[in-house]
Amino acid sequence: MAMRKSKGKSKGAPALLTRRRMLGAGLLLTALWGGPTLAQDMPLTPVGAWLAEDIGGGGVLDRIQTTLVLGADGAVSGSGGCNTYSGKAKLAGPALLFGGLSSSRMACAPAVMAQEQKFLLALERTRAWRIDPLKRKLILIDLTGTELVRFSTR
Repeated sequence: MAMRKSKGKSKGAPALLTRRRMLGAGLLLTALWGGPTLAQDMPLTPVGAWLAEDIGGGGVLDRIQTTLVLGADGAVSGSGGCNTYSGKAKLAGPALLFGGLSSSRMACAPAVMAQEQKFLLALERTRAWRIDPLKRKLILIDLTGTELVRFSTR
């Protein structure tokens, strides 16, 4: 039994396949060497401005901005959601310790105050940090390796 060639389809298919391969190879090369990717854009340090999106596995309240700003010199500042805070941090490789944090003392709604207290306690318990470059997150960790706070970039 002889196989028939179809005139219109066989000529166009190899050219289309070649274009697809070229496009795929070009995209792969761009991802590997040329264009910015999430991992390349993500800082490999906790220094910078961060917005809390989870505290102790309980999420955060909508419209409450709990922030962390960590300077290269160890200066720390931000908002617990109600009050501002400031202090110092010791950053050495993956180790991170917050110390001497002071906070303003305004009163807010009980839920906001509870979240703020939980956040400030988490900072006190922090002993290490890591970056998840694919999800663009900073994660603060305690002595046991438990995640305390998860931040996104501001």
